[in-house]
Amino acid sequence: MNKVAIEQQSGRLLSLDILRGITIAGMIMVNNSGSWDYTYAPLRHAQWHGLTPTDLVFPFFMFIMGVSTYMSLRKFNFEPTKSAIWKVTRRTILIFLIGLALGWFGQLCSGLASGESFLEASSHFDTIRILGVLQRLALAYGFAALISLFFKWKHLVWIIAFLLIGYFLILIFGNGFEMSEQNIIAVVDKALWGTDHIYKDWTPEGVRIALDPEGLLSTIPSIAHVLIGFLFGGLIVKNKDNHKRVEKLLIWGTILAFSGLLLQYGCPINKKIWSPTFVLTTTGFAAQLLGLLIWIIDINQKRKWSRFFHAFGVNPLIVYVFAGVLANLFSSIRFSWHGETVSIKSFIYDVLIQPWAGNYLGSLIYALIFVTICWLFGYILYKKEIYIKI
Repeated sequence: MNKVAIEQQSGRLLSLDILRGITIAGMIMVNNSGSWDYTYAPLRHAQWHGLTPTDLVFPFFMFIMGVSTYMSLRKFNFEPTKSAIWKVTRRTILIFLIGLALGWFGQLCSGLASGESFLEASSHFDTIRILGVLQRLALAYGFAALISLFFKWKHLVWIIAFLLIGYFLILIFGNGFEMSEQNIIAVVDKALWGTDHIYKDWTPEGVRIALDPEGLLSTIPSIAHVLIGFLFGGLIVKNKDNHKRVEKLLIWGTILAFSGLLLQYGCPINKKIWSPTFVLTTTGFAAQLLGLLIWIIDINQKRKWSRFFHAFGVNPLIVYVFAGVLANLFSSIRFSWHGETVSIKSFIYDVLIQPWAGNYLGSLIYALIFVTICWLFGYILYKKEIYIKI
């Protein structure tokens, strides 16, 4: 019996894996442009306020993580048993540590490429970034899962509202909508970690500032983000009919997205501070897309086009980590080519692609090649039925 038939018998929604896979593929693509100087506008993050297609991939994944959290905690009957709490805590710590390890590996590769010894390159703990994408996922998942275990569902909507409204007030009174180091998010991170452990961003004026888009304070709305996904997970499970699921997802998704778009006039949509309107808008769009995918894949059985993303969706964490490791290796491993020292990345982009494809198209082609390499890794695991879960 093939995998699709097994999924149909088990009642598993293939569309959930496909949306997860789309977001992982999107995250890898936008993180691995051939040249950041020549990246198409839709594949860049908004510099400050605003929303681009690239700004959707991370929050979409976080939404799906919330849906998956519901499916996972259902095995424990949503009760705060020792085994449930241990599973959540263990997973949170492991994902956070993997994020730190990936950051350390990036510094190691950079140091070795610049001529440092292994000992020197591996000991830059004084400049390692404390927070990051995986760390944000870990913290948001951990807190959201524990809240879901300790509080009744009827209270979750109020908790979400409290988190988003409370965070909005923090932003209002803490220069939170200002792109500067006086932003309360930067102030808190600098007080906790120090400037050397924070991501540096560029202002429109070309000034580099310590303002981390995965800052600790902006984890507050991320927890609400996962909780919204959790509630949609309950909506999916309780409505067994796929047509009803699509109807509910589209209705509630539209309400959330419209609310976020309307409220942006008082609270700008901003990914880098994970503003409350960013949460509402992106969770709304994610719910709408999931509803569309259920209609296409699970109702109308249009599955062939989605097979590419399935390999990403069933092993999201390991494929994402593989992409991070590979990107660092491609940028740091160097060799001589026609008398010049080039990295693997510059050889592929500058030597093989850019001369005939041009700057912008060449940069996109490089990103797509990189995604394809990562897909091959994921596809091998998928064919061997190796599913790496934490």
